[in-house]
Formats: sequence, structure tokens, C-alpha cells
Amino acid sequence: MAIKIEKKITGYNVVKPEDKAAPAVTDQLKAAAKPAEPKQAEVIQMHESVERPEQLIGSTFKIKSPLFEHALYVTINDIVLNPGTKYEQRRPFEIFINSKNMDHFQWIVALTRIISAVFRKGGDVTFLAEEMKAVFDPRGGYFKAGGVYMPSIVAEIGAVIEQHMKNIGLIHDPEMDESTRQLIAEKRAAYEQQTAGTSSSSEPAAEASGSGSESSASGFPPGATLCAKCNTQALVLMDGCQTCLNCGYSKCG
Repeated sequence: MAIKIEKKITGYNVVKPEDKAAPAVTDQLKAAAKPAEPKQAEVIQMHESVERPEQLIGSTFKIKSPLFEHALYVTINDIVLNPGTKYEQRRPFEIFINSKNMDHFQWIVALTRIISAVFRKGGDVTFLAEEMKAVFDPRGGYFKAGGVYMPSIVAEIGAVIEQHMKNIGLIHDPEMDESTRQLIAEKRAAYEQQTAGTSSSSEPAAEASGSGSESSASGFPPGATLCAKCNTQALVLMDGCQTCLNCGYSKCG
């Protein structure tokens, strides 16, 4: 292929093969003289290729529901990623559910296998708790200890997974500010005083028995209804407005 020279030639020299190799050697010497950068630690993230260790750590939760004759025992095992480094993280790896009740064995096994597969897939797995807590039983839900309403047994399993994720630091509860806590305490004290006053005026024996000021087993006043925001039986009527003594929610704003 011919190359046409359009400018005037002012000088020339012959390039030998050894002259071409000289710049490459110079670059290598410069690279060798350059200080080596410190090797970065390889941060291991959760993904489906992570092999299961011989030993896992976990927690077991007991679920006692009126929908089942026997209790359910939910075990969630965690894998520790990057142990001993500042990137150490505990992630759920598998889940098992055991019970003497064999009536629902098929869907329980299917549920645990699917959840375990999602855990091992990696990424953000916190959505599982919200999805499961939104499952409703057509026969109706129930109240567990503490006055918290559970729409189904699947929802309570979701609540257990959420609690476990909070325990290992995967989910963080939004902290209630001091003013809201003080407001709830004032509302509760005012309600208990109002209830005690009404009971003593209508029934003289109420003061002796203490039935007007005693709280129910859930820790909230008897007769409290279900709060739509926190699903806790802590909603009471105060000054013509429904107010939750657990989260501070009020229908009046």
C-alpha cells in the first residue's frame, strides 16, 4: 500500500528492530519501580454460589396458635460472611419448621424450601417478611400474646422472620422520638385516670377490686380495640377520638 507524503521532508533516520524493543523495556522498568498498591480485601457478598459451611448459627422461635393443636418451632440458621473483618455480616441462610401436627406438612415443607432458596439467592431478602405478614386466613385471624393481631399462621411466620432479621441487624426499627413517647405516656395516664374515675363513680366497689384501672394481659387497658397501624389491641376512645396507646396513632390526626 502506497503512502503519499504531502509535506516537505526535513530529516530522516533508520529505525532498527532493537530500537522498537527499547521503549517496551523502559515501560517495564518504570512499572517495576512503581510502588505496589496494597491488595484490597475481597468482600464476599451473599449469592447462590456460596457453599454451606459445616456449622451454622441460628435461633429457634416457638409459635403457639389457636389454629393448630400443637406448637410450631421455626428455626432460622445464619451464615457469617467475611468473619473477623470490618465487613463481617450475618445473613439468613436456611429455615426449618417443625411440629407434631402433620396436617399441613406439605405446604410447610414447600414454604421452607422456597424461603431458604430466596435466602441463598442473596440481595435484599427483607421483603419476605412484609409479603408473608400480608397473608390473610379466610377463616379469620387471632390475637397472640401482647394483643398483636395475626391475620394467619403464615403472617406469624413472617413476623418471626422479621424479628430474626431485626435481631441480626438486617432490619432496623424506626426509633420513636421522645416527644411521641411522652405524648403516649400522657394519653395512657389520662385514659387510666378517666376510666378509674368513671368506675368509682358508677360502682363503689370498683376501687376495692381495682377492675377499673387494671390492664389486660397485653399490658393495655381492657376493652381496647385493634389499631389499624400497628395491629395491636391498644386503641381506646379518648375525648371522642380513637387513640392508640402503643404507637400513638390517632384517627383525629
